[in-house]
Amino acid sequence: MQPYAIAKEDPRSRTACHLERLGRAVQFSPSAQKEFEELITRYPNKQAAVLPTLWLAQREFGWISMEAVDYVAGLCELAPSHVYGVVSFYTMYNRRPVGKYLLQLCTNLSCQLMGAEEILAALEQKLGVGLNDTTIDAMFTLLEVECLADCEHAPMIQVNDTFIGPLTPASAGQLIDDLRAKGLPPEGGR
Repeated sequence: MQPYAIAKEDPRSRTACHLERLGRAVQFSPSAQKEFEELITRYPNKQAAVLPTLWLAQREFGWISMEAVDYVAGLCELAPSHVYGVVSFYTMYNRRPVGKYLLQLCTNLSCQLMGAEEILAALEQKLGVGLNDTTIDAMFTLLEVECLADCEHAPMIQVNDTFIGPLTPASAGQLIDDLRAKGLPPEGGR
């Protein structure tokens, strides 16, 4: 096993998650490559640009596979183990494919006290999936997050980059219906 992979994420056992097998090359498009080249001019060296380069890779590929880790490591002149350490530390990087709508439900203290468990149960029932799962149509991925830092609107959910709250079990179900029918509002909520 490679020293930077934990046992359950051994790259040799993740054959179903290789970008090449999904028909996508692990290489930036010309526009993303241009964005990367502009990006690195803002940093003292390529290594310092690893976080925004990973963000660009996630936007380009949809998630950060082990191949994407290797690709970003090459671009930033870093060891793959260093880049994997960054990816595995920050929750903003998806290490597996996610749905069109990434639902991140806050279950920290304020949200718990205001009913996050009931919201979670309503979402699981409405979507037919559990935590860390993606719906069969690849529309929704349901995750639990530690804190969205918006306790005033607890219980909260982040849908992609949009914060929504406070929620009730009924409004959580309505949110799913609205996303299926209309998508996210153009202004992205609050």
